[in-house]
Amino acid sequence: MRQPVQIAFRNIEPSPALEHLIREHADKLDRFFGTIMAKRVVFEVPHRHQHQGKQFSVQVALSVPGDELVVHSDKPGSHGHESADAAIRDAFDAARRALERFAGKQRHE
Repeated sequence: MRQPVQIAFRNIEPSPALEHLIREHADKLDRFFGTIMAKRVVFEVPHRHQHQGKQFSVQVALSVPGDELVVHSDKPGSHGHESADAAIRDAFDAARRALERFAGKQRHE
């Protein structure tokens, strides 16, 4: 049974606009890969005292049959995104790529 996307905000007040954007991206994943059972998204502003301005980070966890896929918006060596929209976009792009790899493995088994 599919569950609605669960969204959590850390170190930032919840934003209806960001929630809407996250839900739009999550819905696109359902159209791309129909067997996602649960989606959890954490939108975070990490405490980084050495940086000026806000840095945004997004984690997407997807429960799929037999596995859980977890991806982040941050690239290795990165400290986050300066744009909330870019962090969300990059996290869901990474989730789509993880789903493609998972689907490829399923086809070959």
